Amino acid sequence: MIVELNISNFAIINDLNINFTKGFNVLTGETGAGKSIIVEGISMILGERASKDLVRTGSEKSTLEGLFFLENPAKISEILEEYGIDVDPNNYLLISREIHSNGRSVSRVNGRTVTLTMLNNITSNLVDIHGQHEHQSLLNVDNHIKLIDTFGDNELSSLLEYVKDKYDELVKERKKIKEISLNSIEKDREIDLLKYQLNEIDNADLLKYDEEEVIKEYSKMSNIKEIGYSLGEVADIINNTDYNNISILDNVNRTITKINGIKDYDDKFKQYNRIIEGISFELQDLYRDMRDYLEGLRIDEERMEFLEDRINTTNTLKKKYGNTIEDILHYRDSIEDRLNTLLNNEKEIKRINNNIKSIETELTDCCNRITKIRKILSKSIEASITKELNELNMENVVFKINFSRLEYFTPKGLDKIEFLISTNKGEKLKPLSRIVSGGEMSRIMLAFKRILADYDNIPCLIFDEIDAGISGRTAQVVGEKIKMISKNHQVICISHLPQIAALADTHYVIEKRTVNEETTTIVRKLDDDERIEELSRLLGGVDLTDTTKLHAKEMLEMSKKLN
Repeated sequence: MIVELNISNFAIINDLNINFTKGFNVLTGETGAGKSIIVEGISMILGERASKDLVRTGSEKSTLEGLFFLENPAKISEILEEYGIDVDPNNYLLISREIHSNGRSVSRVNGRTVTLTMLNNITSNLVDIHGQHEHQSLLNVDNHIKLIDTFGDNELSSLLEYVKDKYDELVKERKKIKEISLNSIEKDREIDLLKYQLNEIDNADLLKYDEEEVIKEYSKMSNIKEIGYSLGEVADIINNTDYNNISILDNVNRTITKINGIKDYDDKFKQYNRIIEGISFELQDLYRDMRDYLEGLRIDEERMEFLEDRINTTNTLKKKYGNTIEDILHYRDSIEDRLNTLLNNEKEIKRINNNIKSIETELTDCCNRITKIRKILSKSIEASITKELNELNMENVVFKINFSRLEYFTPKGLDKIEFLISTNKGEKLKPLSRIVSGGEMSRIMLAFKRILADYDNIPCLIFDEIDAGISGRTAQVVGEKIKMISKNHQVICISHLPQIAALADTHYVIEKRTVNEETTTIVRKLDDDERIEELSRLLGGVDLTDTTKLHAKEMLEMSKKLN
């Protein structure tokens, strides 16, 4: 249930706080006072898409906050834990929403930022809002099957889930058939293309040579002149026969001669001598190795051409089939699979068609079971709806749920379900869409809500002017129905009828006030005397007489007898 609602800078609301109670809460007020804005604010908290136009003029953002108490927290707590949201030990749930003037929207649950998808998953079993627009959803035949399934048990839910899975499987198999069932010319053209691509990749023999080694060798051969010139200079620096230039080895040998002249004076000099002689030997080895390298250094034109061809081939394949050799080989495997499929076309088509037949057989059997369950449910629903409508002053109504069978599978089976109704004696059954009276539609929707309330386990129901188009005794009966629902659910109802407002456990009045040339909406909880004043206004309009007030007081006293 909704415990507390806080709204600021939303539409014409400046700062509003409402503490709702258990049972039947009613909100009344003049037309345009902002009653429906409050319902819209609750819708925003529950996850409806927001518009920046809802931000109060002159404000940067709207803030909406709802505090909920979870009487049966198990299901929602499970979802919260899945999303990593802290679960309150006292079973409270705090949902907040910020709507910024730049269009940005932020939602939080127990302080944790969530997406709208996450928010809707959490709130879908929290509050059910019914407004006048919902009449249109009842007129949509596609929604009728959904309503019937709402009354089903775990067996129906399991069957529907199974049908959906099998339907998805069927769609995939049919897609496969479509992909491989090409006409002969298209098939041959694709086979030729795939063979060409496969041969092109295979002939390149990409795994035979290491790409990095090929590039490295090609780079060396491309720069062989620079290598020879530089390495020759280094060799000459180490050792040369030019008497005009002193090499490193010349200097090392002179050093050895000098050390030999003094080595007998100190053993340390002998150690120096051994080290320098070792350097001399290493330099001589290095010099010989460089000379050998230089003598063998030459340009192999044939090898050069081979390496260049390898690099060009690899780069060409990369442009066609992938950025890396690994990507190219992955593509190669995929086209080989596709080629094999095409070459074995008839065999594959037969296999898939057999699988499709098997799936369709399973689907048909399961859909028949679903139809049987739905028809049993429909008989009970027809009786319940008819009973509710009779009690709502539609005494001669006949309500019928019509079944027809589709020629194709859907995720919900093979049934097409439509609600038919006759509202007057002797009239033929006709679709709901041909009902003209808004009052009749309101009562039909309320009848569904009344019997659904025992099935869907949604703790809070909000009715936004469900009493449109009704009055008198019918209004009284509608109020009594809502009162009955409130015995096991929290009900928040926006109404303009005194017969309904008088039955509420808690009554709030919504007023629009102008202060400093700014218009804002306020909500007040009424005591008994104030309720009599508000009921009198609903009964008599602007001019309140003693008789009107007496009537209002009598209505309030009579309503208390229903508690």
